[in-house]
Amino acid sequence: MMNDKIAVIELTATALRFLDQTQLPSEAVMVETADHRVLLEAIRRLQVRGAPLIGIAAAYGVTIAARAWLRRHPASSDAGAFHRDMLHVCDEFAATRPTAVNLFWALARMREILAHPLSPDMLTAALEAEARALHADDALRCSAIGRYGAEIIPADAGVITHCNSGALATGGDGTAFAVLLEAHRQGKNIHVYADETRPLLQGARLTMWELRQRGIPSTLITDGTAAMLMRQGRVQAAITGADRIAANGDAANKIGTYALAVAARHHGIPFYIAAPFSTVDLSLASGDAIPIEERSGEEITRIGGSVVAPEGIDTYAPAFDVTPAELITGIVTERGIIAPPFDETLRALHP
Repeated sequence: MMNDKIAVIELTATALRFLDQTQLPSEAVMVETADHRVLLEAIRRLQVRGAPLIGIAAAYGVTIAARAWLRRHPASSDAGAFHRDMLHVCDEFAATRPTAVNLFWALARMREILAHPLSPDMLTAALEAEARALHADDALRCSAIGRYGAEIIPADAGVITHCNSGALATGGDGTAFAVLLEAHRQGKNIHVYADETRPLLQGARLTMWELRQRGIPSTLITDGTAAMLMRQGRVQAAITGADRIAANGDAANKIGTYALAVAARHHGIPFYIAAPFSTVDLSLASGDAIPIEERSGEEITRIGGSVVAPEGIDTYAPAFDVTPAELITGIVTERGIIAPPFDETLRALHP
């Protein structure tokens, strides 16, 4: 068992280092690069994933792109060219993953920095400072989410979660995972049931790895086992993260979350979402407007490189689904637990 903070992403004086999550749980491989294009591909390939972490990574990506620009133009004071090139880099990161709103929130903050009439070297320093601030800010949000969320986890509870919402997905201890971690730290004697989370098995590969790292009692189940587990009375609460929350409380999360929420409602089990306010998108009235990323069909016809379905078949591979607000008991944020009606409470508490 390890209790050390998991190293996921780090900006050094010369490069960006990040954990390749596609290699887990077999190997913990750190990738080091000074080229933002490597990071772009890493986000597309889910080497870097999780809504808050994608935003942090994109901010660091703009920073290393700015550093590279200065290396290519060491004597340049052409702020206009620098500005245009960095806005293009922002657009490149914005095109990687459409659903997670944290990505666009972080890039908006970087664009605000670029709007200042400063020299390229001063802007680069400001971009780096902003990226580091975003990272530190998310860690604080995660801690607050954990503290508030632990209040709603009963002692001796079985708690079910879906996908991965820990340090591998954020800048701190996680969102939903931070709640589980804090409840464990408080001695509540919880037992976590982690859905495997098809098709890419983030629950099996990543959440179970983090649960083991943190010494939290846990059991891996298939996605289809959740409802039976609830019927057997072994689950007292369900909690997941989110990639985007609409103004009415509808929440997009990894595909399979909606089914988990439906099962929880049928069995009278509270279902919570845990996410920072950077995940709330008040510009969208409901979840119907949340863009849902579709992935390659190979992600469901293959597992770990092995073919598990006939070649040439039709596939449908959305990466996310939307859980309607009426199925959500509460939303755990860094400002407290938000209760329905979400279309009023989210706006009232949104910073």
